[in-house]
Amino acid sequence: MYIVPIAWIYVALMMSVAEATNSNGTVLGAVMTFVLYGLLPVGLVLYIMGTPGRKRLLRAKAAEERAAWEAQAASPTAMAEPQPALADAPDTGGHAPADSVPPVGKKP
Repeated sequence: MYIVPIAWIYVALMMSVAEATNSNGTVLGAVMTFVLYGLLPVGLVLYIMGTPGRKRLLRAKAAEERAAWEAQAASPTAMAEPQPALADAPDTGGHAPADSVPPVGKKP
């Protein structure tokens, strides 16, 4: 799977070496050639090729969290004591927030 990106990096490296050693070439031009023709395209292709794997990991993590939540909800002690992570979080009650500050210009 990685043979094509490795080969492309090699070709871009050889292009940049040829530009650096040419009588009209510069080292800055060689570096720009390697970055613009080698690193950026290969990085983009590898990122796009890795998308299915990242999605698979996210789905597996979500399924694991859902299974843990269902196991916790099914236990008999789940309703007896509040969980510290959920009890300390704001607005987890599912109710609309109360209007604690009256609007400006209106008397309570």
